[in-house]
Amino acid sequence: MDDIVKQALAKWPNVPHCYGWLGLDARGQWYLRDAQAQAEGAFAQSRGARLEHEKLIEFIGRNYEHDEAGQWFFQNGPQRVYVELELTPWVCRIADDGRVTTHTGSQVDPTACLTDEEGRVYLVSELGLGLVHSLDVAAAADQIEAGRWTPEEVKAADLPARFGFVVSPSAAHA
Repeated sequence: MDDIVKQALAKWPNVPHCYGWLGLDARGQWYLRDAQAQAEGAFAQSRGARLEHEKLIEFIGRNYEHDEAGQWFFQNGPQRVYVELELTPWVCRIADDGRVTTHTGSQVDPTACLTDEEGRVYLVSELGLGLVHSLDVAAAADQIEAGRWTPEEVKAADLPARFGFVVSPSAAHA
């Protein structure tokens, strides 16, 4: 967490949390969900505006965490902005050499590989569960064929409970 964020938390400890305004899609992109986007439906149906400002995206990534209930959030100074997830709290990219990084740029070491009924591929790491980016599924297949990963079949609906994360903090909060 950035020092400026820690200082803001210390100065203003009782700022109300924010729900429904930030989303993370299955490709690791952040979306700002204004009141109109929220009124049009849940994150999967109404995304809002994709964030494109590089420094803002990096700031969110450095201050992206979860609470004890498994709800992921961005600590924006003194305010906790809970994140609506399309699928998982992490999106994984696979480099040509097999290295895996998350959508926030953190390098991870996969400990398990999962596939669901829709053909999506997930990796489990020290950070938790991450969906393999759709552009990297072929690279994941290469890792599987090389014997580095052995996929386990799972049901997508079981993943939040199994890995302890909340897809929609705003729904849980309502």
